[in-house]
Amino acid sequence: MLAGPVSARLHISTTAPDTDFTVKLIDVHPPNADYPHGFAMNLTDGIVRCRFRHSSEWPEPLVPGEIHEVEVRAPDTANLFAAGHRIRLDVSSSNFPRFDVNTNTGEPETTSRRTVVATNTVHMDAEHPSHLRVWLEGGADGLVT
Repeated sequence: MLAGPVSARLHISTTAPDTDFTVKLIDVHPPNADYPHGFAMNLTDGIVRCRFRHSSEWPEPLVPGEIHEVEVRAPDTANLFAAGHRIRLDVSSSNFPRFDVNTNTGEPETTSRRTVVATNTVHMDAEHPSHLRVWLEGGADGLVT
């Protein structure tokens, strides 16, 4: 049983001074009579606008090409993954229309008319261990990464 906070600690780089990273935690149901190809049920999702990764008051642009660590938090959730189900984490740079589009310029959205294409990378190696963090019922402290 997964119950509680959900977050992803990501090591990212980008070609832009700002970008978004989104996560969706999904329960993947196996094929059955009603859904012959299976079914993916969204459990929770979250976003981080990278220029606000340290403070919601003081934006700080990204350094293009540099690896930055960000945490994407999603609202708490609870789910019992039945036998045959799988946990899936989708990581993206957009989840429109759920969240506003980022211009990737680092400029205020209300006054900027310019957009920049961001090429984003999630790093996953020994030095940059991007990972999902969830709470499981019954564990010693509950946190599993």
